[in-house]
Amino acid sequence: MAQKKALLIDISLCVGCNACQDACKVENNLAPGEEKALSPTAYTALDDYDGVFVRRLCQHCEVPTCVSVCPVGAFTKTPEGPVLYDAGKCIGCRYCMQACPFNVPRYEWASTRPRVQKCIFCAPRLAKGLPTACAEACPTGATVFGDRDEMLRQALEHIAARPKELVHRIYGREEVGGTSVFYLSPVPFERLGFETTLGSEPLPMLTMSALSKVPNVVAVGGTLLAGIWWITNRRDDVRRHEAERPDAKHQDGSES
Repeated sequence: MAQKKALLIDISLCVGCNACQDACKVENNLAPGEEKALSPTAYTALDDYDGVFVRRLCQHCEVPTCVSVCPVGAFTKTPEGPVLYDAGKCIGCRYCMQACPFNVPRYEWASTRPRVQKCIFCAPRLAKGLPTACAEACPTGATVFGDRDEMLRQALEHIAARPKELVHRIYGREEVGGTSVFYLSPVPFERLGFETTLGSEPLPMLTMSALSKVPNVVAVGGTLLAGIWWITNRRDDVRRHEAERPDAKHQDGSES
């Protein structure tokens, strides 16, 4: 059975050198140059919040919403952790962009053959037993790669060792059912632009829960509409039969 992998990003150790983005661009043959936000040519981006550097990338959810909403199976979740995208299957509906709780996928709007672009967790490198390019390039240990359970253990150890320096929360551990990218931070996550109200339930599970009510709604609604149809048609039948009765003219007073 494949061992799940993960990244542990300690924001307090990041110095903003951008080595992670440079390595990512080389690994994925993306256009060079520093980018502050995710784009079709930046699978990871480094932003500055008053001197605190925050790196963004696909969280590679344990139960990915993008996988669940894609109508053609263009997104898949591998046992090792990466959430992958197959441009050959994509029909350009962009449901993945609307559904992603972390607002990650980017679309090649300027291309005549547009694709959805995002981090693929260096899946080809993982298949060779190598770490992600960003983790390998990080000079300070701000980004560490390894087995998911080990990354969680290290995160807990960092918090225990520096309780006054780090927020007592591992972002990505529980959010929307857990992810393959964990963050530690020296300041509250909401101050760094993180969505902190997502809850721990995987979003596809919430959707399935809602959809499970649909058959009952349809059944009740169908019965109600059938009843209205029957009553309406019954009234028409009664009026027609009344008009066809031999004594109908006498009853309405038109003839004596």
